[in-house]
Amino acid sequence: MAGRRGLVAGAVLLALVVTGCADVAADPGTATPSSFSPSETATPSQTPSSSNTTPSGTPNSTPTVKPTPKPTAKPKPRPPAAYAKQVEAKLDALGYPVGDVDGEITKRAKQALCAWRETNGLPISRGGLTSADVRSVLTATKRPPASREPGIYVNKTCQVLYQVVGKTYRRIVWVSTGGPGYDTPNRTGKVWRKWAGAHESSLYDDAYMYDSIYFLKDRPGIALHGSRVNTLIKTYPASHRCVRVMRPQIHHIFAETPIGTKVSVYGQY
Repeated sequence: MAGRRGLVAGAVLLALVVTGCADVAADPGTATPSSFSPSETATPSQTPSSSNTTPSGTPNSTPTVKPTPKPTAKPKPRPPAAYAKQVEAKLDALGYPVGDVDGEITKRAKQALCAWRETNGLPISRGGLTSADVRSVLTATKRPPASREPGIYVNKTCQVLYQVVGKTYRRIVWVSTGGPGYDTPNRTGKVWRKWAGAHESSLYDDAYMYDSIYFLKDRPGIALHGSRVNTLIKTYPASHRCVRVMRPQIHHIFAETPIGTKVSVYGQY
């Protein structure tokens, strides 16, 4: 009897031990990571969502595009006409007569430009103001030295007279040479006669000549002279073969020009 009770007690103890092992094995807290699939261990916060995210987990948004800065536009170069008044003032100060310094390139101003071009080695013309003229005039500091021997030079293209004394242009003066049918010949002569003051032309009534300087012995003689009024010294050829010169400049030239001085006429209007 006692032996059976011992067997029963052992069986009950064995059953308890086996049942306890099963409870431990079922405890999730002691399970190893290999016992579970990813779906069993995922939490809602770890579940991928359908919202737009970048690989780094930040919200996906359109990147801000900075506008490309436009290159700074270079200022447009000013046309030559914008410098007209400055050029006129500079020419006048250097002894090239322009008339009124008002920014208007008149025929008188064109005579000055023509003379400037000739004395500075630029192409000679009576054309309007150019960029080359602007650079040349505004960068100049003085009148260029004369490259010719002393004398008087009449340029029919520009309708100007140069009085060269030593190595300098002492005077640059407006003139008016012979008009159509009365052309002043292109020739070089020497002063052979001087007639001070006013006298009436032997060919034309009421035509007065002032401080005449005769340099060609044609018949009749051809001279440099002043006229009764300066309005007769046009911007174009208008005399009767002689060379009309502005007053009072002709008076000074007369006083400073001895007999035998070279006088040269050249060019074409």
